[in-house]
Amino acid sequence: MGEFKVHRVRFFDYMPSAIRAMAYNSRTERLAVARADGSVEIFNFSDNYFQEKVIPGRDGRAVEALCWVGQRLFSAGLNGEITEYDLENLKPQYVIEAYGGPIWTISCNNQGTHLAVGCEDGTVKLFEILKEKIQFQRNLDRQKNRIISLSWHPSGAQIAAGMMDMIRIFDTETGRATHRLLVERGIGASRSREVVVWSVAFLSDNTIISGDSAGKVQIWDGLMGTLVRTHLVTKWDVLALAVSQDESSFIAGTSQGTVVQFQFLSSTVDRQDRDHEWVSTRTFKNHSHDVRALALTDTAVVSGGMDTQLVVHPLLDKVEKYTHEAAQRKIAFPHRSLVGCAKKAGLLLFQFPDHLELWRLGESDGNGKPGDSLTVKRKPEKLLQLKRKGDDHICCSALSPCGGWLVYSTVSSVRLYKLQHNNNNVSVNKISKLPKELRSVHQLCFSADSSKLFAASSQSSVVVVSLNQLECKYVQTLRHKSDSRQPIHLLYPSEDGKWLAAANTDCQIHVYNLHKMKLHCSVPVYSSCPTAVAIHPATNNLISVHADQQIFEFSLQQKEYTEWSRKLQKQGLHGLWLKRDTPVTSVGFNPKNPTHIVLNDTFMLCIIDQSLPLPESSTILYNQMTLRSLPAPERTRQSHAFKICKNFQHLLSVSLLDDLSLVVVERPLLDVMSQLPPPIRQKKFAT
Repeated sequence: MGEFKVHRVRFFDYMPSAIRAMAYNSRTERLAVARADGSVEIFNFSDNYFQEKVIPGRDGRAVEALCWVGQRLFSAGLNGEITEYDLENLKPQYVIEAYGGPIWTISCNNQGTHLAVGCEDGTVKLFEILKEKIQFQRNLDRQKNRIISLSWHPSGAQIAAGMMDMIRIFDTETGRATHRLLVERGIGASRSREVVVWSVAFLSDNTIISGDSAGKVQIWDGLMGTLVRTHLVTKWDVLALAVSQDESSFIAGTSQGTVVQFQFLSSTVDRQDRDHEWVSTRTFKNHSHDVRALALTDTAVVSGGMDTQLVVHPLLDKVEKYTHEAAQRKIAFPHRSLVGCAKKAGLLLFQFPDHLELWRLGESDGNGKPGDSLTVKRKPEKLLQLKRKGDDHICCSALSPCGGWLVYSTVSSVRLYKLQHNNNNVSVNKISKLPKELRSVHQLCFSADSSKLFAASSQSSVVVVSLNQLECKYVQTLRHKSDSRQPIHLLYPSEDGKWLAAANTDCQIHVYNLHKMKLHCSVPVYSSCPTAVAIHPATNNLISVHADQQIFEFSLQQKEYTEWSRKLQKQGLHGLWLKRDTPVTSVGFNPKNPTHIVLNDTFMLCIIDQSLPLPESSTILYNQMTLRSLPAPERTRQSHAFKICKNFQHLLSVSLLDDLSLVVVERPLLDVMSQLPPPIRQKKFAT
């Protein structure tokens, strides 16, 4: 596999933010997830659950609810504002004040013509959805209590609104409240406490489903305004509801961390429609803390909450058992790197929403055998903590290979710094005059010789800036020839400074010639989005790894796939490789051995040796420990190209330094969980 001196880095205190809301778009199969820090993430469920876009948060922007209208995404929050997002430029497109105090909920009618928001001042406000924006239309009857939850009837003629101790049904034409459904309080001491109706759902047969702070899921007759059935599912709160598209089932999320599924089933053998009732059929316990947000797709329950993890739990009656689709997924870490590495200087840059940290790696004393822990001669040292300016969170950052330049961007500005290292001290000089083309960028990287800065800008273009001692100059804007306006999420410059690869979320990879400053070629579009790209320093072949775990090698000289790539596609990748949960987030190369490609995802480090045969489907893929125990002739016979190491926990980054040592940045999930607030205390048997 190759022997490396490994720096195991565990001092990146990355802490994901709690999930507050989610909305699933069944037409595009995209899930939008809002977190407590105001950021919004877009996951493509049709492409192996890949996190294809991240819209950074902003101080004071607390998103409480999300809503899709076609391919447009809206959010509302406790700052009293409604936001529509620009999904091409990854930022808010515009913000409208609702003038009703904090907004607790937002909902769209099935026709896609109106939005309704529930406000602190007791009003339900209707907004008309126009082509470019939304426009206030009217208020429905004002109530005495804040509006916590909303749901439209599929016809668009009525709205159910959850409040304190009651549910109101409004006629959207007249704006009048037509029914008042009183929600029972809890038993005993909790009778004196108001009940919060956290979530409501209005079905096409006029059934209303509610979840409240007394732990009840209640079924109501919306025509008569009467209670049909009460299900006590928890001693604590029912915080979220989600209904399937065909309205045959719904799920309820609780503050105990459970998700309860209900199905509309026949209570008698003859299965007459009037004999059907809502029955609790399954309980899923996938979270340690509150389940704040839910979505129900055709095949899976999707949940998220305080424990920060997005859980996709397949419904086994909707997918084929014992297949890859039947496996549960927990998405705990971002599908992009938050770590920058100066390969020549041995420095690491850690990106947080509100600041950057610059660290120098430690040094070890002497050599050892494989698996040994070496004595630390010099401990890792934090050299710099750089706080961002303004309220917008950092969306991307980069550190030059020489360690002399540092850059970061928010949605509104780019800031570039020149770093000077004097022994253990670092002096920072801000570059005051930046080209006007460097405004809002999605991705940043430096050339291998640190003389140029590349910035992924709007309309899938790349801005090239040259750097010298204390200034930077605009050089060129590189543009491709396709119609795609989707954002670039991957940039990779070649070691010789001639090529730049740029991949966007339309699954396109474009390669630019930096000597001529123009497009060299476009790689044939593959149906799955690239998750990592790299250009081989010796052969100038482009390696791309995709969300569906496929690997391609493309020759930039010949402008075609290489023989190795064709052979790999013809034989097919090993089944266990394709069943992996997390995407490959980085690709690197071993200068000492040009046939080695270094890859990593969250759970494994892999070295692909292109000189060895590809593994057959019957071969044991994870066989490194087995190979060590075999005699030399047998070891040669059993070996194959994929050398996989699983010694590290939850990898955030893997980099190969110029001195051929490997930097592995880990963030064990237990460390993240230990920083969460305590969950609801539940009494256990015999305690």
